[in-house]
Amino acid sequence: MKDLIWKLGCIACIPVFLALLLIQPATAGKSKSKPKYTIGITQIVTHPALDANRKGFIDQLEKEGFVRGEDVKYDTRNAEGDMSLASSIAQKFVSQDVDLILSIATPTSQACVNEIQGEDIPLVFGSVTDPVAAGLVDSWDHPGDNVTGVSDWADVGAQVDLITDIVPQVKSLGVVYNAGETNSKVQVQELKKVAPEYGIENIEEASVDTSANVMTSAQSLMGSVDAVWVPTDNTVVSAFEAVVKVCEDNNIPLFAADTATVERGAIGTPGIDYYELGREDGKLAARILRGEDPGEIPVQRMEMNKLYLNPQAAERMGVTIPQSVLDRGTDIVEE
Repeated sequence: MKDLIWKLGCIACIPVFLALLLIQPATAGKSKSKPKYTIGITQIVTHPALDANRKGFIDQLEKEGFVRGEDVKYDTRNAEGDMSLASSIAQKFVSQDVDLILSIATPTSQACVNEIQGEDIPLVFGSVTDPVAAGLVDSWDHPGDNVTGVSDWADVGAQVDLITDIVPQVKSLGVVYNAGETNSKVQVQELKKVAPEYGIENIEEASVDTSANVMTSAQSLMGSVDAVWVPTDNTVVSAFEAVVKVCEDNNIPLFAADTATVERGAIGTPGIDYYELGREDGKLAARILRGEDPGEIPVQRMEMNKLYLNPQAAERMGVTIPQSVLDRGTDIVEE
C-alpha cells in the first residue's frame, strides 16, 4: 500500500515538474544584462545652466545610441559648492573605474583632472570658460592626456557693449565674483582690458567665497557703481536672486554673463544655449566611447548667437531697453 501511495505521489508531481521546466526559460529570457558603460557626472552646484548642460549631455548620448539602463548607467553627483566634496566625488569615480566622466564647471573639472592622473579614465568637461588657464588641457587644439570638452567662453566685449547700449552713462561698473574660481578671474581680467574701450573708467570688485555672503558683497558696491555685472561664476549664480534684490532696491542695472540669469532677474546678456553645449559634450563622449582618443579631440567653443533680454527686470531697476536692442533679441523674457 505504501508503495502504491509513493508511486501515485510521483505521478502527481510530474505535471508540476514539467510546468517548472516550461516557466524557467521564459523567466530567464526576461532577465536584463547590465549596462555596458558607467558614466560619472559631477557638477559644482545646482543652477539652471549647469543643469541644462547635464540634460543635453544625456539626451544626446541617447540619440547616439547609448540608452540609459540598457547601454549606459549614470552616477550623478553634485558638490553643491563644496570643493572638498567635489574632490571626494572625483576620487569615488576613479575607485569605481567608471568608463567616462562628465565634469560640469571649472572647479569640478579641476578636481577630476587631479584625480585621473595616471588612470585610464577619459574626461569630458562642460561649461568651462578657459580650460588652458584652469590647467585642464595643454592647448585648445591639442588637449593631451585623457581630457577634452566644450567651453562656454563668453565674449566679455560683447557683454560690455550690451551694457553701454542700454545704460550709456556707465562710468563705474561693479562686478561680483568668487576670486577662487579660475573661470571668473579670467573673465574679470578680460573685463578690465576691454572696459576702457567702452568709456568705463572704473571696475569695482566685490569678491565672495560662498553663496552665503553674495548679498553682503553686492551691497558693498552700492553707492559707488552705475551698474553691476556678474560673470559665469558658479558661486554667485547659485545665489543670484540676492544680487537681483540688492540692485532692484537701489535702482542699479544688473547684467550677467550666464544666460539663465536673465529669466531670474538680470537685464540681459549675449550668450550661448547651455542645453546645446551639453549636446556637444554628448557627441564628444560618444566618439570617445567608440574608441577615439580624447587628448586628440580639440576643445570646442560654443558660438554666442543668442541675445537674452528681460525688459521687466530693466524697468524694476529704473532703465528701459531701447527698441533697437529689443529688435536684436532672440530670447525675450515675458513675465
